[in-house]
Amino acid sequence: GGGSLTRRRGCFCTKDEFFPEESFQSWGNYARAMRETPARLMNRVLTRSSVEAEVEVRSRSENELKRKLSWWDLMWFGMGAVIGAGIFVLTGQEASQAAGPAVVLSYVVSGISALLSVFCYTEFAVEIPVAGGSFAYLRVELGEFVAFIAAGNILLEYVIGGAAVARSWTSYFATLCNHQPNDFRIHAHGLASGYDELDPVAVGVIIIICVITVLSTKASSRLNYVASIVHVVIIVFIIIAGLIKSNVHNYTPFAPFGARGIFQASAVLFFAYVGFDAVSTMAEETKNPARDIPIGLVGSMVITTALYCILAVTLCLMQPYKAIDPNAPFSRAFQAVGWDWAQYIVAAGALKGMTSVLLVGAVGQARYLMHIARTHMLPPWFAKVDSKTGTPVNATVVMLAATAIIAFFTSLGILSNLLSISTLFIFMLVAVALIVRRYYAAGETSAANRNKLMVLMALILGSSIATATYWGLSADGWIAYCITVPIWFLSTLGLWLLVPQAKTPKLWGVPLVPWVPSASIAINIFLLGSIDKDSFIRFGVWTGLLLAYYVFFGLHASYDTAK
Repeated sequence: GGGSLTRRRGCFCTKDEFFPEESFQSWGNYARAMRETPARLMNRVLTRSSVEAEVEVRSRSENELKRKLSWWDLMWFGMGAVIGAGIFVLTGQEASQAAGPAVVLSYVVSGISALLSVFCYTEFAVEIPVAGGSFAYLRVELGEFVAFIAAGNILLEYVIGGAAVARSWTSYFATLCNHQPNDFRIHAHGLASGYDELDPVAVGVIIIICVITVLSTKASSRLNYVASIVHVVIIVFIIIAGLIKSNVHNYTPFAPFGARGIFQASAVLFFAYVGFDAVSTMAEETKNPARDIPIGLVGSMVITTALYCILAVTLCLMQPYKAIDPNAPFSRAFQAVGWDWAQYIVAAGALKGMTSVLLVGAVGQARYLMHIARTHMLPPWFAKVDSKTGTPVNATVVMLAATAIIAFFTSLGILSNLLSISTLFIFMLVAVALIVRRYYAAGETSAANRNKLMVLMALILGSSIATATYWGLSADGWIAYCITVPIWFLSTLGLWLLVPQAKTPKLWGVPLVPWVPSASIAINIFLLGSIDKDSFIRFGVWTGLLLAYYVFFGLHASYDTAK
């Protein structure tokens, strides 16, 4: 009664669980909503959420997520989320084809970029402890429209990242079985290149991960904890055994592809750091967010970056860069130096690491989708939390089904580039949002300070885009950098000196604001300039599809919900 829904026996869901809003109750209502699209769009573009509103929407999931995670859990989740396909697969690909032994510098650049983003994420996760991650942060600071475009790319990032890791899982599983990866794949001659190697093993792994994730977050944490410990032990073995078989002559030439190769590799290797943002989505399940999130996020990223650099050095000391295998580099390197038995230990360790990445990614992506659905920008059916398991079952199953479909068809090369572009775009927006959060408060910031903030932010973004564009288009030029880099520096300095901060973090704050978020903006945009054209085309197509969905469905659902 009272307008509530009664689920019929045997029905999986009803129409009102997907589109319960007034605009979708009849064709007449929908036609009226479409006529009001311009006014509604302007309303939602200019509307910013609040921290209180983001916390309040948790009630739309019917049941609460369970607070069971400590900083120890988060640190292992962070390492489990990150150390996987990136280091074990892409290191070989980029060392042999883009950077040579200087791939270690590529990891340093990517690591600095990731660490700056971690600082930004940490402040938001502590101040806004909800499952929505960067979607919630952007919705509060930059408004619903920007948050939705970012949300679509967040979901794309997770689906593509999971698919890439699952494909890599097959490669190392093949090594463990003493086979080539394509022995476990089905070649479909009628499909386009890059989409014609069908991977049933990847699909099977994703199904198993789905079952574990649906059952319990704490159980997922325990499994990840054990897998990550085994993984770290094997990484230490790789480093020690690899250095025993090292040859310093393999480190010459150090940078055969020059600085451009180093930065191009950095853009791709950023994939190796993707996953830490999944930890921020667990703020709602953390016992003490103010203490646990900074320790867990920053600690895991520092340890991960150090391990990556040491592993990259070890690999390039074991083999000349031209001889490195792009599919299973560490296993093949041990085989090349005569330690055939070691390749199986490496393959087992890689599988453990990639399993952890898939597990943590599955937990994070479901919580993103759940929180977006709480706002009704996506159907609220995805926001439901199961009363028995305390997990978002609907969101988990749908996201992993999409991941399995992509993993079945698409090659790692296509996936890694597209993943990096979505991730860098989102991290750049989070850094922008942090500056807005610190320097602008509605009703408190004066018009003069608001205008200075807008001008200086435009200069920071414009100079960063100009630097990245010039890098992408000019092979040997340098004159433009003498203009764009000083503009970025002076704009950041101006923001620091001329605009007073409007807010001070209550629990934990990023140090050296605005320098840290401004540097994050610049580095993320610069790395975007190193990504290939085809990836930007795919990114543009996906963003166009997101805009179409928003105009026809998401806009009207969120407008009705807000009213």
